[in-house]
Amino acid sequence: MNPNRVDFFVDLAYGLVILLSVALILLVGTGVGVAFGIGTLVSYAIHVVWKMARFDPEWMTREVTAKVEETITEEVTEEVTEEVTESVEQTVAEEVTEEVTESVEQTVAEEVTEEVTEKVEQTVTEEVTENVERTITDEMNDIIQQLEEVNQRVDRRPRSDELDEMQRELTTSEDEDEAKR
Repeated sequence: MNPNRVDFFVDLAYGLVILLSVALILLVGTGVGVAFGIGTLVSYAIHVVWKMARFDPEWMTREVTAKVEETITEEVTEEVTEEVTESVEQTVAEEVTEEVTESVEQTVAEEVTEEVTEKVEQTVTEEVTENVERTITDEMNDIIQQLEEVNQRVDRRPRSDELDEMQRELTTSEDEDEAKR
């Protein structure tokens, strides 16, 4: 049997069964016809998945991989956004609050409310930018310093060939001392 012919006849049979469900809806009643039609559509969906897997075995793997990549991307994006937001909010709340409060009090006393709003927005934007840049720079400098310290410690350690040579020298000098005695 030719697989393409078998698939054609199976698809034709599903089409006839769906047509039968429409006829049942018209003749017997809506409940029976709908139930039969839903069962037919579900089994047809299973058949299509089976057929896709048979003709393209990598199809399911690609679909699962794409779904996993999409899920991971969404989760990582959400987590990074939350962490950055929390960090920026804390930094802004701690460092900018005092400066903004003083600036707002002086501006309200001297100028109209519209000018105060513009000044606050400008000040907050500048402070957030400066604080974020400063925080990132400090963190990067700390990381670089730690890496340099680790590299220095690694460079100070003797290599195995140096240790072997030192051991040979000690053994040789001890043998010479014993020979002199």
